[in-house]
Amino acid sequence: MWFGALFFAGWVFFGVLMWANLRHTLTNERRQTLARRIERLQELLRKDASAADADRKQDYSDFAHATGNGLAEVFRPDGGLELPSPSPAASAFPWPKVEPGNPSRFLTVHSGGQSYWVLAQPFSLDGKPLVLMAGAPDAGNQVVIQNFLLGMLALVPCLFLVASAAGYWLSRRALQPVDRIAAAARSIGIRNLSDRVPISGANDELQRLAETCNAMLDRLEASVNQMKRFTADASHELRGPLTFTRTVAEIALKDPGTDAASRAAFQDIVDEAAKAAVMLEEMLALARADAAPANLVLEQVDLGPLLHEVYRTTKPIAAQHGLRLTLLATSDPAPVLGDAPALQRLVWILLDNAIKYSRPNGRIVLSLKAAGHQATVDVEDDGIGIAPDDLPLIFNRFYRADPSRGVVEGNGLGLSIAQWIAETHRAQLTVQSTPERGTVFHLAFPLASSLEVPGAPNADTAARASRPQRVRHALTRHSHSS
Repeated sequence: MWFGALFFAGWVFFGVLMWANLRHTLTNERRQTLARRIERLQELLRKDASAADADRKQDYSDFAHATGNGLAEVFRPDGGLELPSPSPAASAFPWPKVEPGNPSRFLTVHSGGQSYWVLAQPFSLDGKPLVLMAGAPDAGNQVVIQNFLLGMLALVPCLFLVASAAGYWLSRRALQPVDRIAAAARSIGIRNLSDRVPISGANDELQRLAETCNAMLDRLEASVNQMKRFTADASHELRGPLTFTRTVAEIALKDPGTDAASRAAFQDIVDEAAKAAVMLEEMLALARADAAPANLVLEQVDLGPLLHEVYRTTKPIAAQHGLRLTLLATSDPAPVLGDAPALQRLVWILLDNAIKYSRPNGRIVLSLKAAGHQATVDVEDDGIGIAPDDLPLIFNRFYRADPSRGVVEGNGLGLSIAQWIAETHRAQLTVQSTPERGTVFHLAFPLASSLEVPGAPNADTAARASRPQRVRHALTRHSHSS
């Protein structure tokens, strides 16, 4: 719009200059014509100075008709005519008042609804002062100027549209590299920090901007990789001391000579070491996910038998907390491409979260639906809910809503792992919650029939889904996750 406005303003300025120049040119041309006519009239009067009156009158009449349709007069200083009017038009024309002593001048006279230019010029014939006047219509010039102005005004809409279209095209073309840089920058995240912004090679400001962004991404990638290595190394190195501490405390608990106070202290050590071990395992899992996010082998898995297995294993745990766990699963097949243990872990994390944040005698519903090209898994509870300010943050690592700190055990890593598993399986994990009314976690999987994965093997879904030992191991390891 700015380009169009500036272009249009420039065109208006150019049009005004052209109009003024045309008017000035036509006016000068008309004045030069009148000046030449007066010069010829002077020559005629000098030539006929000694001729008879009849010859002078005839020559004057012929000159007037030949040069200006009779619009010429020769006045004396008192305003009287030196020679008779050469034509009726000249006789009826409203000539300006004769003012002796004035220099040559151009005047504008209106007659019969038209505008005329009149040149009044002093002249001396054999010492006798005279004033010569000649007139010419200005209507032709006015028509030309008016047509030019109308043509310029008629072009206003077209030129405005052309200017706007050209401005849009130029701005889009100029900003296209910026859009590519912005799109590339938006697509780069923690999972693909090795990607870079494309460089145009135009050696301009945009190339320098892209190079600066890539240099910044290099530094970020180096820092993030360093943090990932530190997290993985620290988690790995801490497992040994924690295992040793827990083992020593368990041995001390088995000693019959240990007093009650010491036994309670050793039991606290065992419990806290178990929680820390779970947290380290989850930190290692996330570190491995950051290092190799696609390290799972995806096969065809039917979500129905898988949810039944997780439900069967989780129902006693929910009952221990005074909660009713219900499974509502469709009988239709719901095959997805995935890793069964990872999917079981994903559903367990959501169920474990619902168990922790539900009130006694509460109800948890695990449901499965398959429609079109999508399978959906919902985990719904009627617990304490999540505040609106906390909803965008619950999938962040180590984040826990303030009201839950110190009330519910956990380390804030479970939902981060759940989100990673969902992303790995091309699923979308969303949450809806109302404080004091409950929370619903919604998982949307694309069905295997809608995905084209070359070489993906078909597996026995029932056998793939029923792995009780691995499920129980996963549930035991993450029974304290959040």
